[in-house]
Amino acid sequence: MSDSLFSSAGPGQPGSGPLSRRHFLWNSGGGLGAVALAWLLNRDGAQAAGVASTASRPPHFPAKAKRVVQVFCAGGVSHLETFDYKPELERMHGKTLEGKGENLGFFGQPGRLMKSLYDFRQHGQSGAWVSSLLPHLAGCADDICFIRSMVAKSNNHTPAAFQMNSGFTLNGFPCMGSWLSYGLGSANENLPAFVVLPDPRGLPAGGSINWTSGFLPANHQGVPFRTRSAEPVADLHTPAGISPASRAADMELLASMNRGFAGAHPEEGAFAARLRSYELAARMQVSIPEATDLDSEPESIKRLYGLDEPSNKGFGRNCLMARRLLERGVRFVQILNGGAFGSPRINWDGHEGIKENHDTQAATMDQPVAALIQDLKQRGMLEDTLFIWSTEFGRSPVTQGIGSTGRDHHPSAFTCFLAGAGVQAGLQYGSSDEIGYTAAGNAVTIPDFHATILHLLGLDHEKLTYYHNGIDRRLTNVEGEVIKGVLA
Repeated sequence: MSDSLFSSAGPGQPGSGPLSRRHFLWNSGGGLGAVALAWLLNRDGAQAAGVASTASRPPHFPAKAKRVVQVFCAGGVSHLETFDYKPELERMHGKTLEGKGENLGFFGQPGRLMKSLYDFRQHGQSGAWVSSLLPHLAGCADDICFIRSMVAKSNNHTPAAFQMNSGFTLNGFPCMGSWLSYGLGSANENLPAFVVLPDPRGLPAGGSINWTSGFLPANHQGVPFRTRSAEPVADLHTPAGISPASRAADMELLASMNRGFAGAHPEEGAFAARLRSYELAARMQVSIPEATDLDSEPESIKRLYGLDEPSNKGFGRNCLMARRLLERGVRFVQILNGGAFGSPRINWDGHEGIKENHDTQAATMDQPVAALIQDLKQRGMLEDTLFIWSTEFGRSPVTQGIGSTGRDHHPSAFTCFLAGAGVQAGLQYGSSDEIGYTAAGNAVTIPDFHATILHLLGLDHEKLTYYHNGIDRRLTNVEGEVIKGVLA
């Protein structure tokens, strides 16, 4: 067999013809486990040849937070039924909305003003208003910084979700977790820097684009776990029937190939990123089963997260798994509450009836999220963990159509909250107007929200950049101001 099957030129080089045997074997042979372990054998040599490291990197300035957990509630949670008490809506219930300008709903079916369908009362020493829909989160009121003046750019789910995750309503831009992986590196070489835990019921609008690395190097993309499977990451185990001797032979062969290729092509960024991914995959064969073993948790912790409750068992497991991943050095964990669209709805998109929808969704989310806050706090982890609770937009103060009990999308005022490292606990920041239609005081854009998150992690949002297509790109684009009023 000749040494040249198709070309001697390297992959991606112009004017190439035949492919070298090395490239052919690399593209066709091995299997993930063999490639990964081969690269482990050769790691030192490859790094000497110029393969970049994913090790932890220092922030721009001392950070308050070392890690982040984000709960994203897909579908658009109604601020009027959760955290933004509007007694004026009770007085105006059933009246026509006037004097607020254009209708901001997605479907353009304005109805009548509708009061909240839940009772509100104040909680804790902070006196934060929380509705009866969320009794467990109400108990965490003094640990939370509510931002009640959020503003989004889109009233459409997919672009609005993209903006909350990446700062842009268009797809293809790196999401926040990828920016943190790029800016700070990994705190544990045995686990991904950025992990996504999808709702077991399904993926959100836009699917995997919500955790893409965009134009950043591929190794910064979020790693989604299979939360409906006993094996969270596929293909980590050696296939049955492969003997240790055969595996060792594969490892030696591929280590030799990698040494030669990495040394001859130090400029191959895509090759280096692929090798880093395979190297991580090899280490994950040990780290992932241990990190996701919830059976080792005490029964009291399982009850805290509500794992014995059928309504929230799946999401509760994700929240508990998130705590275990954070403990082991994962930099950013995103937990998704709510899946795709359709009927019956499995997210917070309460068009047909807000109470029926939110009752169902809150039963999956309230207890596990409150448990995660409490669990982090009792372990001393909330002091250096930033907790983010967000949704893509709120719901309209008016019904979606005459006689309806549902609410349409509403981007001009909604609520998110932060808790933990560097954030003022028990704070209610900003406000919406008397009926929750527009942000009335201290309006917070999503670039502001992102700039503040980066700041708490010791990153200057104007300096965290990546050169792409002639532009120094940022998570916050050309916008964003740190919300100094929420900082401790």
